Amino acid sequence: MRTVVRVVEKSGTAKTNPAEIIIQGDCVEAMNALPEKSVDLIFADPPYNLQLGGGLTRPDQSRVDAVDDDWDKFASFAEYDAFTRAWMTAARRVLKDTGAIWVIGSYHNIFRVGATLQDLGFWIMNDVIWRKTNPMPNFRGTRFTNAHETMIWATRSADQKYTFNYDAMKALNDDLQMRSDWTLPICTGSERLKGDDGSKAHPTQKPEALLHRVLLATSNPGDVVLDPFFGTGTTGAVAKKLGRKFIGIEREERYIKVARERIRQVKAGDAEDLKVTVSKKAEPRIPFGTIVERGLLEPGTVLTDPQRRHAARVRADGSIVCRDATGSIHKIGAHVQGLEACNGWTFWHFKTDGKLKPIDILRQKVRAEMGQA
Repeated sequence: MRTVVRVVEKSGTAKTNPAEIIIQGDCVEAMNALPEKSVDLIFADPPYNLQLGGGLTRPDQSRVDAVDDDWDKFASFAEYDAFTRAWMTAARRVLKDTGAIWVIGSYHNIFRVGATLQDLGFWIMNDVIWRKTNPMPNFRGTRFTNAHETMIWATRSADQKYTFNYDAMKALNDDLQMRSDWTLPICTGSERLKGDDGSKAHPTQKPEALLHRVLLATSNPGDVVLDPFFGTGTTGAVAKKLGRKFIGIEREERYIKVARERIRQVKAGDAEDLKVTVSKKAEPRIPFGTIVERGLLEPGTVLTDPQRRHAARVRADGSIVCRDATGSIHKIGAHVQGLEACNGWTFWHFKTDGKLKPIDILRQKVRAEMGQA
C-alpha cells in the first residue's frame, strides 16, 4: 500500500508539501504510479547484495555493525539482476528526456548494475570513485581495505541534452577542473543518525557532502530529484537545502520516521544564495553586430589588443578591418597574431574613461539586460 507521508514544514503544522514528498511502499510500484517523464534527476542507493557470511568482529572481539538487514538479502545473482532491471525500468519511465541518473554501489553489485544500465539504453557519462578518508579497516586481514565506492552517472541516451554545471564544479574545487575521484569522509559524528538505543538509524547512511556535489553538478534549483531508496532521507535533506524538489520512496516506516523529522529541521536556502556559476556555453549568444547596432560601439571605433600592438576599426555591419584584412572579431584577432583561432571578445579592447577595457564587458552588459527583460 502506498501512502504519502506528510512532511512537517513548521512547528505544529502538518501538510503535504508538493516540493517534499515521501512515498511509503515498493519502489517499482511507486515509480510506476508517478507521471511519465516527470523527474529531472534520480539518485539511487539500492541494496548492495553484500553476501556477507557470518558475523564480523574486531580484534578485540567486539561485533561490527554490518549490513545484515533482510532488504539487502537476495537468493541469487539472478534474483538481484531481476530486481535491478525492474526498478531501473520504472526509473527510466519517469525520467525526463533531459534527465540523468546516479547509482552508487560497491564491488558486490556495481558491475551488475552498470551492465543493466547499458542494457536498458542508458548512456554512461562517468563512473565516479568516492574515496573514503576514513574507511572501515579489513579486520580479518584477508584482502585490501575496501576504501571506496563507485557511482555511475548516466543519461537516457547518448545524444540527449543534460544538466552539467561544469563551472560550478570548478568553482567548488578552487578553480580546478573537478575530477572523477572524490575524497570525502564517511558519515560519522553528529551527522550519523542514531536510534533511541544509540545504534545507527540506518547502516548505509551516505554523507550529505556526497549528495551536495551530485545535486549541485547535475541539477538546478526547482528540479525534481527522485530517490527510490530513500532510507533516512539524505537526498531529501540536501535537496531542500539546495532548493530542489524531491520525491523519496521507502518501504520501512522506521526509516521514514527518521527522515521526516530530519527534513523538518532542514532550513531551505535563499534563492539568491543557491545560484550556481553558469557555464559560458549556457549563456545566450550575442553577435558582435548587436553591440554595434545598439550603439555601444560606434562604427569607426578603434579596437586594439591590451599591449596596443595590433589595431582594427569597427564597421557598421559588425565586421572589423585591419591593414590587410576584413572579417569578424575572432577571424581578425587570429589573423593579426598569426594564429588558427582567437576569442575576439577577450582579445580586442576599446578605450573608455581613459582606460582600455575588453569588448566582452559590452557583451555581458547586453546579457544582463536580457536577463532582466
